[in-house]
Amino acid sequence: MTKGILYVVSGPSGVGKSSIIKSAMSKLEGFSFSVSYTTRPPRPGEVNGKDYFFVDEKTFNKMIENDEFLEYAKVHGHMYGTSKKYIKEKINEGMNIVLDIDVQGALNVVKKMPKETVLIFIAPPSYSELKKRLMNRGTEKKEDLIIRLNDAKWELSKINEFDYLIVNEELKEAINQLISIFIAEQIKTERVTEHLGRYSFFKIEEE
Repeated sequence: MTKGILYVVSGPSGVGKSSIIKSAMSKLEGFSFSVSYTTRPPRPGEVNGKDYFFVDEKTFNKMIENDEFLEYAKVHGHMYGTSKKYIKEKINEGMNIVLDIDVQGALNVVKKMPKETVLIFIAPPSYSELKKRLMNRGTEKKEDLIIRLNDAKWELSKINEFDYLIVNEELKEAINQLISIFIAEQIKTERVTEHLGRYSFFKIEEE
């Protein structure tokens, strides 16, 4: 069985990652969305177990002690983590996993699972546009907004460490680009070579 791929999609807060990922995945089969754990409070409309697993700091710290995370990081004052067991089981079953996490977490994941991981960075057209989007979203307090904008400067400096870059200037185009990346990675020769023997055009007899 061909192993699945771990697609790690990252970028600054407010860049539109969730909308792009959900739209792209709705058009493809064989992909599963990984749900992260977090200590931050849920936003309006978010569902526990679907968008995130919302836990308190005591529970999160206990999971760290038990070595249950593939990665975890403190972002914008809250903890986020990815279940190690869930990811590895799904990958070995041949399922493609899409992980929407912060830049710091993405770089930690690829260090632990370099062969299975594809890093995708979604960026805003400009820093000023990102600031505008965050302010229009209206879900953060002023102090949280300042933290996210300061973090974005560091996150944008890490673009060159990712495999792909999508600039979310036009939503439909960004969605199509993500779909193209998902499909292209499925047929890379390095991923399918071990299964090529079943195709007749590789069974060439000497004359």
